[in-house]
Amino acid sequence: MEQAGRSVRCFEAGSDVGGTWYWNRYPGARCDVDSMEYSYDFDDELQQEWEWTERYATQPEILRYAQHVADRFGLRRHITFGVRVVSAVLDEAGGRWTVTTDDGATTTARFVVMATGCLSSANLPVIDGRDSFAGQLVHTGRWPHEGVDFEGKRVGIIGTGSSGIQAIPVIARTAGHLTVFQRTPQFTIPARNHPLDPVEQAAVKSRYAEFRAQNRRMPGAFGAKYERPAPKAVDVDDATFREEMEFLWQQGGPMFLSGFRDLMRDPAANQRAADFVRAKIAELVDDPETAARLTPDGFIGCKRLVVDTDYYVTYNRPNVTLVDVSDAGEPITRITPTGIQTGETHHELDILVFATGFDAMTGSLLRVDIQGRGGERLADTWAAGPVTYLGLGVSGFPNLFTVTGPGSPSVLANMVIATEQHVDWISDCIDYMETHGHDLIEAEPTAVAAWVAHVNSVADRTIFPSCNSWYLGANIPGKPRVFMPLPGFPAYVDRCTEVAANDYEGFRFERLAQR
Repeated sequence: MEQAGRSVRCFEAGSDVGGTWYWNRYPGARCDVDSMEYSYDFDDELQQEWEWTERYATQPEILRYAQHVADRFGLRRHITFGVRVVSAVLDEAGGRWTVTTDDGATTTARFVVMATGCLSSANLPVIDGRDSFAGQLVHTGRWPHEGVDFEGKRVGIIGTGSSGIQAIPVIARTAGHLTVFQRTPQFTIPARNHPLDPVEQAAVKSRYAEFRAQNRRMPGAFGAKYERPAPKAVDVDDATFREEMEFLWQQGGPMFLSGFRDLMRDPAANQRAADFVRAKIAELVDDPETAARLTPDGFIGCKRLVVDTDYYVTYNRPNVTLVDVSDAGEPITRITPTGIQTGETHHELDILVFATGFDAMTGSLLRVDIQGRGGERLADTWAAGPVTYLGLGVSGFPNLFTVTGPGSPSVLANMVIATEQHVDWISDCIDYMETHGHDLIEAEPTAVAAWVAHVNSVADRTIFPSCNSWYLGANIPGKPRVFMPLPGFPAYVDRCTEVAANDYEGFRFERLAQR
């Protein structure tokens, strides 16, 4: 935007750049996409100069990278830190948005780009007595910058999603005792993290353009270097299937389900992969009852597939206890000043960790009072679930763009590349408007309806909607159950390119009488 000569003002609630990697400082926090792919490719000098240290970078390393990018390109002067946007209101006659921050300041802009993140609104569940807890209470998504001292403490953690699975093994190393309160067991695959070989890193850098191009044609915009011939699971015998799954298990990482092309579409094929992981859990966990509690039912991959380091074997430690708080177990009845009550058991705790995730994809957007044409609020427009065109535009809200919004690949893709693709598209769109004398751009209602139907159609051909996952908002009480991301990155990018090439078909342009 700046290079195009535009004035840009960014508002950030944190005190520094980094977004997810600024807020999520919990023990064990690291990326689940290879470092050399989870990075920007808009500047080759940046790609060549930055040296990653591990296959999967830790939170501190990614934060340093984000800070380096901000400094290298002089971005901080455009950012107001420590303020939160509370509203964005459209003036239809003037074609301008008024953005108000929580310090009372207002800014007028022609375009508003909501880059609020998909996993940025921490979900702190309402549990009776939560505020009465006298010990230290923290959420993984709002981790104290000074850290938390677990040494010798009685620690409880609620939640076994991605953040919980990363944090639990690390906390267990120093805690006096760790009690894990699990509602739903999770499939997780070993990460097999390791230091990056300088020779391997140099080899990638020598062909970075080709490497990036290959990844951009992958369903998740990453993982091309792990791609293998992928027959259908239903076409191979048990021995061949187990051999391939064992190879992928030992290789580690989120490409585990890529060995057979029907695992995310065919329920029978998926169950073969799920059974493989269930058998692994039984091998890794010493106590059969604990192993049974850790073993998920249903499909693998319909919830976010987690990668871990020593998660299952952590439950073999004498200082770790797993408590089943599902409806079939001992649900949490209340939090007390000294711990958690489950059924007839009271668990004494010094520290309580909420690893309960986020109000995903729409949470941060809807926490801002966004008012479009006629004062229509985005929260009302999305009352039955989010509706967008391409995950970029919303009918009734001209000149408002949503980066990696619902209806785009978003959280099902490499978020750095997905973000870059959206930013490039938005920038090109604004260039087009300037060239053609357009003041406003707005998604057509018919295009929105057709796009929502398309997203649902694509998702329904997969096993994704079969789980009560945060992809559908199932972790937030009262949130509409709508599958929000769109599977399939390259086809989506092709469609965005086609829309732009056809003079932004599906969008309506307007020229105001008074500019």
